[in-house]
Amino acid sequence: MPTYVGFLRAINLGSTRKFPKDAVRASAEAAGFTDVETYLNTGNLCVTTRMRSLARVEDALESAFLADRGFEVPTIVFGQAELSELSEYAVGLGERSGPLQRHYISLLREAPSRKVMAAVEERSTDQTRIVVHGRSVNMMWSHATPGDVDPLGTSLAGALGLSSARTAKVLAEVSRRWC
Repeated sequence: MPTYVGFLRAINLGSTRKFPKDAVRASAEAAGFTDVETYLNTGNLCVTTRMRSLARVEDALESAFLADRGFEVPTIVFGQAELSELSEYAVGLGERSGPLQRHYISLLREAPSRKVMAAVEERSTDQTRIVVHGRSVNMMWSHATPGDVDPLGTSLAGALGLSSARTAKVLAEVSRRWC
């Protein structure tokens, strides 16, 4: 049976969107997923299922989470091979771009069009390099300060569609554990 890795968006922020990792795991198991594991309390989830479609897995998880929590929990799902490749790419890119003070990867539900990809990468500056690769956007800061503004802005972030960001370190660890 295939194994998938899911990234939940916008949980455990503030007092109204609480969804601890044990509850995430229990909700996925109640929906029929097996070999369910979580990592950290930021919405990293590994599941096994007979389903073979990323969209079906996303729909099933989102429906289970909505029923459990009473609020929508957008979930972006990757197969192991795709996630492993994105993680390896991000690690190599970070090493070639270093030293970096900050490296985030926005994981996307859909790969962006060439037009959106070009617009996103054009936002790179001397201090912030942005590289789109498949269903990921690598944002790397050579010099970062607390409170830095998202280099993509609302308009470009919206053009990318549903996304959920992780640090390069977290993405590498998730990939090491589950891919």
